[in-house]
Amino acid sequence: MTAVSTSVTRLNWGCGPTPPRGWINADRLTAPGIALSGDIRDGLPLADDVVDYAVTIHGLQDLAYPDIVPALQELRRVLRRDGVLRLGLPDLDRALAAYAGGEAGYFYIPDAEVTTLSGKLIVQLTWYGSVRTPFTWEFARELLLRAGFRRVARCAFRLTSSGYGDIVELDNRERESLFVEAVK
Repeated sequence: MTAVSTSVTRLNWGCGPTPPRGWINADRLTAPGIALSGDIRDGLPLADDVVDYAVTIHGLQDLAYPDIVPALQELRRVLRRDGVLRLGLPDLDRALAAYAGGEAGYFYIPDAEVTTLSGKLIVQLTWYGSVRTPFTWEFARELLLRAGFRRVARCAFRLTSSGYGDIVELDNRERESLFVEAVK
């Protein structure tokens, strides 16, 4: 009798300099714990259909708009059939609502940096120049469908619509984020 593997292969794309254990960590950086160092625009050094689920938390917004659908297609390529991609994205709608409501406390930008509400909005939206593409739920859904995903759902912080309970393990930045899952 052949043993059936119950292990799950999971990819953390855009992991940053302190990658968590138990993931295939990928980033443009080279650091301990990062298994795949390189630019997603050059492709991931993984075969097709090998990942059960992939997560990227606050990484996609650092790409220019023309690079987003190709990056999503690359993440889709490495997912198995019915594989899930979970995105954590800065939520433009929340930031605009906080701005419209005069909620300076929503923004992480200290008064020592910027004192005006509009300045806080702008610096947070661009995150000191690293954010190239802001996101709303509607825009994220549109791009994921364009990249070939067949089901897209908005999810709450630490809650999943998938069968992979651990897919939410990397969720952070609840106050400023929207979470989206897409199925290959």
